[in-house]
Amino acid sequence: MDINTWFKEFYESIYMSTDIVSKVRLRYKSITKRINEEYWNSSSETKHSLYVGSYGRGTAIYASDIDIVVELPWAVKTRFDGRHGNIQSQLLSEVKDKLKKTYSTSKISSDGQVIVIDFSDGIKFEIVPAFKFDDNSYYYPDTNDGGSWKTMNPRLELESFNARNKTHNLTMKKLCMMLRCWKETHNMDIPGELLDSIVYNFYLDANYIDKNPFLYFDFITRDFFKYLYEKAHGIWLTPGTYRVLNLKYPYLTQNKALEMYNKSIKAIQLYNNEYKYLAKSEWKEIYGGKF
Repeated sequence: MDINTWFKEFYESIYMSTDIVSKVRLRYKSITKRINEEYWNSSSETKHSLYVGSYGRGTAIYASDIDIVVELPWAVKTRFDGRHGNIQSQLLSEVKDKLKKTYSTSKISSDGQVIVIDFSDGIKFEIVPAFKFDDNSYYYPDTNDGGSWKTMNPRLELESFNARNKTHNLTMKKLCMMLRCWKETHNMDIPGELLDSIVYNFYLDANYIDKNPFLYFDFITRDFFKYLYEKAHGIWLTPGTYRVLNLKYPYLTQNKALEMYNKSIKAIQLYNNEYKYLAKSEWKEIYGGKF
């Protein structure tokens, strides 16, 4: 087999199955419908909701956590503004009780900024109730420290992320997915949002990213780890909204990135010298058992 086939089969092995995607879609529609029935006098399964997080960006490799935003009418916020105490916590409790009408046998809880529905098959939905501004940004509750309101613009972030992926032959999301396997294999403490932002920034001036989607992932991987090694102590900006993110453990990440960079070079050299079995073993050490 050649390098193109290796990376193509690796990618296909981590892509979410149609069965899981179907389950997620059905639950998303059920949650959306409940919100619309309770707050919008509608039975729509699509309005007033949005996939966000890794699943929304199309970079998730498992369906363990599905993040969605559900939009509520501003009149609901006005109603809660007239209350005392932690009104953000009260709002989450109300929405949680509404969702229990649909999922009475599932474990439902609220935590910080989200309502969590844990399904018996391991899939978990994290739901953020929010109020939408005219510019498509959102005002959402944070129950921590007595309660407060915060803003976010996930639509702008998704649009910017998708645009860069499309510009570069759809390779960016594939790299994000594969790097999640690297992250798991080496127990790297890098949140999905940060990992995707690192890749997004790497793609500003990376090489080989506009070519065959799988033929150059060996070079792209090598160059990514070189980039991560050089930038580990810096900051990364989220797509579109330019929120500042940074690594929790920059020294550990830098050391691991250097190790992976050297392994990538070794794998490429072995492959070029026709030691394909040894080359694939090096890639497996980088990306894990699914490679």
